[in-house]
Amino acid sequence: MGTHSDNAVQPVLLTGTGGIDRCSGRRLDEVWLAAAWSHPTTRVFVVSGGQALVEDGPDGRTELVTTPSFDAPLTEAHRYFLGQDADGVRYFALQKDSLPGRMDDTARPAGLREAAALLDERDQELLVHAVALENWQRMHRFCSRCGERTVIAAAGHIRRCPACGAEHYPRTDPAVIMLVTDAEDRALLGRQVHWPPGRWSTLAGFVEPGESLEAAVIREVAEEAGIVVTDVQYVASQPWPFPSSLMLGFLTRAAGSTELHIDGDEIEQARWFSREELRAGIESGEILPPYRISIASHLLELWYGKPLPTPAPAPGGGRARP
Repeated sequence: MGTHSDNAVQPVLLTGTGGIDRCSGRRLDEVWLAAAWSHPTTRVFVVSGGQALVEDGPDGRTELVTTPSFDAPLTEAHRYFLGQDADGVRYFALQKDSLPGRMDDTARPAGLREAAALLDERDQELLVHAVALENWQRMHRFCSRCGERTVIAAAGHIRRCPACGAEHYPRTDPAVIMLVTDAEDRALLGRQVHWPPGRWSTLAGFVEPGESLEAAVIREVAEEAGIVVTDVQYVASQPWPFPSSLMLGFLTRAAGSTELHIDGDEIEQARWFSREELRAGIESGEILPPYRISIASHLLELWYGKPLPTPAPAPGGGRARP
């Protein structure tokens, strides 16, 4: 297996390295939250269906569209406090059924997959937090204990049941994602049935109840590709709110036979790639690598030794999606 870089154990994109203090101890302090909301420097943005408004500046930078709180759309229940930056600016997200329009038409809606590749680390962190809360809020409106409709508390981070008193917290589902190599230092990549033609990525799967992360890596590779692996090494993590996953990245290697046995359900194809085969496939357009914002791309580049080649232009002009 290739050597790890010094940054191999650092979190990758979408992980919250943008200098935002979440101020979790303030979420139940209604007086402080009210003062934070009304402060003239406070900034607010709307999230709806996993999207927010972004704006492309003349300098080439893309930023979240935020407004002062006094210009924000009205809502009380679905107002989520996200934290404050090093300058003391507080940030809130508002969950709405649709994004607001802009008089100047310079803003456009963008989902997290697109926006995360364009925004700076601060805006990435804010948007990931907001999208994760919105997903959870929309999917967990009723008490799992008694079925009563719950109410929002803790600035969007708790739902309380007024009937039985239960408190429900945002859910995060752990998932392992792993790059497998063999004795020839080839990388194992697979294709899921619903992916676009040419898309290949690392293997991944959810952690089962009562299972360690290392055991999940071993089980998932065996189930999806029929390969027994050993030497499971943790690399990095990445929140992936599509809708509520935490991706835990690993490197591992085949312990014996490299003959593949595909499960045919989640994985329709799998194959071993040398670095030259992967490079040639990407440059020819035959292979679409993982999204650049994903931890799969990070794991693959650790093995490849440098950034992956740029995909070939898509047929009819334009460029294949990163």
